[in-house]
Amino acid sequence: MNNKKSSWVDVPANSDFTIYNIPFGIVEYPDGSIGAASAIGNHVLNLQAVYKAGYFDDLMLPQNLFNQRTLNRFIGLGKSKSSQVRDRIIELLDISQSKPETEKLIKTGLVPMDQVLHLLPVEVPNYTDFYSSLEHATNVGTMFRDPSKALLPNWRHLPVGYHGRSSSIVVSGTPVIRPKGQTKPPDVDNPVFGPSKRLDFELEMAFITNSRTSPGDIITTKEAEEYIFGMVLFNDWSARDIQVWEYVPLGPFLAKNFASSVSPWIVTIEALDPFRIHGPVQEPEVLPYLQYIGNKNFNIDLEVGISPENREENIITQSNFKYMYWNMCQQLAHHTINGCNIEVGDMYASGTISGPTPGSYGSLLELAWKATKPLQLSDGTSRSFIHDGDTITMRGHAGSNKMRVGFGEVTGKILPAK
Repeated sequence: MNNKKSSWVDVPANSDFTIYNIPFGIVEYPDGSIGAASAIGNHVLNLQAVYKAGYFDDLMLPQNLFNQRTLNRFIGLGKSKSSQVRDRIIELLDISQSKPETEKLIKTGLVPMDQVLHLLPVEVPNYTDFYSSLEHATNVGTMFRDPSKALLPNWRHLPVGYHGRSSSIVVSGTPVIRPKGQTKPPDVDNPVFGPSKRLDFELEMAFITNSRTSPGDIITTKEAEEYIFGMVLFNDWSARDIQVWEYVPLGPFLAKNFASSVSPWIVTIEALDPFRIHGPVQEPEVLPYLQYIGNKNFNIDLEVGISPENREENIITQSNFKYMYWNMCQQLAHHTINGCNIEVGDMYASGTISGPTPGSYGSLLELAWKATKPLQLSDGTSRSFIHDGDTITMRGHAGSNKMRVGFGEVTGKILPAK
């Protein structure tokens, strides 16, 4: 970031979508067409229009690459091509390199962001959810087990995770229907059936892979980032009362598979590169296949707001992705060490991101401490878990001012159970 850049497209102060970002997504345009786009300020850039204007000709891209309903074909070209496309977009938008005729043509592909519909950016073949925040795992273990044994014996030795349900991943803005299932209240002998009474959010981020491997292939921590296209914000909705009854012995099921919400713009690893930071010290020393060199954590500020229906938003937590104990390279290396094959568009969620202080916890379960310390909201109500009509909004960004690289937001409103 030593070479300062500025765009000839107006970018409002503290916009997430500066020229240093250039994320990728899929949108439906006002004319009903659907295709790949990037974001700059309060506009989206129609990448098919840029392609038709000839600005990608020397990159030797496949025809109709940006005329797709998902980004899978584009990101599946690998880093060599996707990075070239991002660099070319930056070049076209950079005021120091602009030409009047270029600006005129590019402007035909700029559409106000509030005039497009954001769609799920990728088709997700497989979804994995990790459990990689030391603070979150400790908090949950303290609540539900002996505090002296909050972490299970394996936790500091490997990135714990489980395979989730990719079909119920939805884009930001999609309403979420309160799930139903079995629960076992402590004061009754037998389980009961009904809507979850302890619906929660989980503040997470997720990375998306850009390659397909064969069964038996492994990915090392050294090469992992070549397989990671970029990241999104991720809300892994959780029905805590259903989960506590069902998860023994195989883990989450109905408590998790009803919905997960993602932000529509994928921010590339290249855009996040200036915000690398050293991760927490891992003790005891991890096995050789999980060891890594360099800074693999990222300094990304995160926040969560809750908005009761027709009421103002309350920011209820502020955290940071840098707190993650297990980084993305370790997660992908562990995921494939047994020969598990990956696919283009696979999504790997971080697990709940909690910081070291109560104001940085990444779930209502922690913020209200298992419903013993309800959060007081500005409208006079309180929350231990999410009510029908509540909207949860997550935001994240790295950097500031004109060098800010952000994710926009992921939002979802809870509707009553059917």
